[in-house]
Amino acid sequence: MSRERPLIERVVHTAYLLSGTMDFKQLISRVTEQALDNTGADIAAMYLLTEGHCPLVYSRGRDKIPLDFSRESPLVQFLMDCKEVVISSDYRENFFSELFIHDAMKSAAALPLVSGEFFFGFLLINTRKRDFFNNEKLQFLEGVNKMASGLMHNSKTHDELKKYLEEIEALKKYQESIFSSMSNLLVTVDKEGTIRYFNKMAHEKMGFNDSQIGLPFHEFLKEKMEKKTITRLKSAHSKKNTLLGVEGIFNGENGEIDYSLNFSPLEDSKGENNGHVMIFSDQTAEREMAKEVTKVKEDRRLIKDVFSRYLSADIIKTLSMSPDSVHLGGDKKRATIFFADICGYTAFSEGKEPEYILGVLNEFFNEAVDIILQKRGYIDKFIGDCIMAAWGVPMVSEEQDAFNAVDCALSLQELVKSPTRNFFKGEAESLMIAIGMHTGSLVAGNIGGNQRMDYSVIGDTVNIAARLEGVSTSGEIIITQQTRDLIGDRFIVDKRKPVMVKGKAKPLQIYNVVGRK
Repeated sequence: MSRERPLIERVVHTAYLLSGTMDFKQLISRVTEQALDNTGADIAAMYLLTEGHCPLVYSRGRDKIPLDFSRESPLVQFLMDCKEVVISSDYRENFFSELFIHDAMKSAAALPLVSGEFFFGFLLINTRKRDFFNNEKLQFLEGVNKMASGLMHNSKTHDELKKYLEEIEALKKYQESIFSSMSNLLVTVDKEGTIRYFNKMAHEKMGFNDSQIGLPFHEFLKEKMEKKTITRLKSAHSKKNTLLGVEGIFNGENGEIDYSLNFSPLEDSKGENNGHVMIFSDQTAEREMAKEVTKVKEDRRLIKDVFSRYLSADIIKTLSMSPDSVHLGGDKKRATIFFADICGYTAFSEGKEPEYILGVLNEFFNEAVDIILQKRGYIDKFIGDCIMAAWGVPMVSEEQDAFNAVDCALSLQELVKSPTRNFFKGEAESLMIAIGMHTGSLVAGNIGGNQRMDYSVIGDTVNIAARLEGVSTSGEIIITQQTRDLIGDRFIVDKRKPVMVKGKAKPLQIYNVVGRK
């Protein structure tokens, strides 16, 4: 067995095994196993110090032993304070009874793991034999213990250093990621004036590459920038000065760059100069970006000007965030068009004052407009006593558009029929509305001249919807087959006989919308 070999041989062999790793966990297991194998003890257990206690981290032996020692126990306090080996061969009466970690044990030893003033924990050795620890065993254990303490301290320091280096590397990659994502061109030079770093934009636009690392910055720039600018940079670098807003032309890889340069000193954590950083702003690219920003702002302003009176606020907000979705010059759409006309208005208005007539119309229009906007409709225009609205302009969602249009029509009819309505009172009490609706293709865009222009819709779809409003009678909502196909079974409809409308060779199948399901 290994313990029968000469002491020096066992120590050398154990030293060889322990020095073969810098892994802290492997050191713990090897120290514990060598202590057991080379002494012939029954139990070897290592406990390491933490904030409030000493948990068991590794053991050898068949007996059940404590999993933890209190930091305040007499044994732990003695080992921490004196840092000396504790041995006992009398299991019956002993101040350090905790040395015996199993009832069957007769001899015990505790070896503190110490490096300098640093206390790691301790190694416990127990055996069933009395007077077990002779001089040779103690020499071996003390030698291995001191060697293990030093190696464990080095391993812990190595792990901490490794972790620190990993953090530095992660921080370096993070910084490089930030620099790479910059739109500005960034180059750093050390205090000797040699190039140390450049970001992705400096590589792509200015031609910096790894072959320039370590070269004097003015040597690389002399063929690409004005001589007087190079002279100013060299002077500022030697004097550790700052230059701001230096402008000029850089002869880049893909043409000239109109730049603005800031040349600023780099300082380390102690405030000592560590070189300079050059940040180039590509003014040509910035001007193009500014133009694009201005265009987007103008598009958003135009959308608000055109639609703010006719669309709900949430739709305007959506359009403003995506101005490219609207082609104000004219765009083909598939939309649902809606005409709501006041029945009997002509006869009602005869002989009445214009101010009164306008008051009746505006009272109705005020409430009708609110409902149309709530249902995400677009108010195209007012034609006398008629409201023309559209769903699907300027944004399209065909099925939802048709549903919203029909739902809006029902809400208007319900409002007109309500006994608590705030319009059509007095002499106007008998007024009702008729609604015609059709879904199809049309053109939406700006219509008008230089002096006046409005966003509107034109096409056969608009004409058919207008004709159906004439077919509809008081309280009805007449829709075509095209609209019926889009709304599915979500409404109660009454199929009517096909009707002929002006401009169509064949009759149109129509339906009256009665209510919601």
